[in-house]
Amino acid sequence: MQYWSLSDPGCVRTQNQDAYHVEQLDRNTLLCVLCDGMGGAKSGNVASSLAVEVFTQEIKRTWFPSLDQISADQMLRGAAKLANFTVFDQSKQFEEFLGMGTTLVAALIRGRDATIINVGDSRAYAIDRTGIRQLTKDHSLVQMMVERGELTPERARTYPGKNFITRAVGTESVLESDLFHYRLSRGDCLLLCSDGLSNMMDDQEILFEVVHGVNKQLCCQRLLDIAKSRGAPDNVTSILVQV
Repeated sequence: MQYWSLSDPGCVRTQNQDAYHVEQLDRNTLLCVLCDGMGGAKSGNVASSLAVEVFTQEIKRTWFPSLDQISADQMLRGAAKLANFTVFDQSKQFEEFLGMGTTLVAALIRGRDATIINVGDSRAYAIDRTGIRQLTKDHSLVQMMVERGELTPERARTYPGKNFITRAVGTESVLESDLFHYRLSRGDCLLLCSDGLSNMMDDQEILFEVVHGVNKQLCCQRLLDIAKSRGAPDNVTSILVQV
């Protein structure tokens, strides 16, 4: 298993409010987590960094190699809930943090089996030579409108208020998260990214760069370069894993 990652403020923002962490828990197990903070310049980076730290530490505290799938699911949900409680508590204690929150997408990859949890609109994609599949579902206003038939997926990409999310870590006392399971084949890739990337590139463009790029080690940089060539108004973060 190999992995690469990169985060950048983009072309407009001076502060990077994305945060991420990648850690090998053992020879066959990899943990990846990515958060995209919100709440203004004073608190977005606090929310994302705090959520990544709490989530990661809770996984490391409760994980063990022989964990079955049901227990792994409970562990991921529990870590997300603890991150939510911590961010929410901080937002209530300090006026400058009021209203802060963050997206969260994380993957626990054991061998070729990936378990993904998400809150918000940061995404996880499975990519191989046959195509690209978005594993997560955005918790956003435009996604709700697409599901109701009020918007086409193409129109949703440029719809005003596209970045309005309906779920976030730390904005409410109770957190609802989604879990997904995916079996990877040898050579397949898993990509986690913030919307700073997915808003700048469509799925087929991402597929082409990941599959046909000369060097996987440079793929995150190529994705960033394309996003920045198109203006990159938001922070851009990606984590690429190949099994």
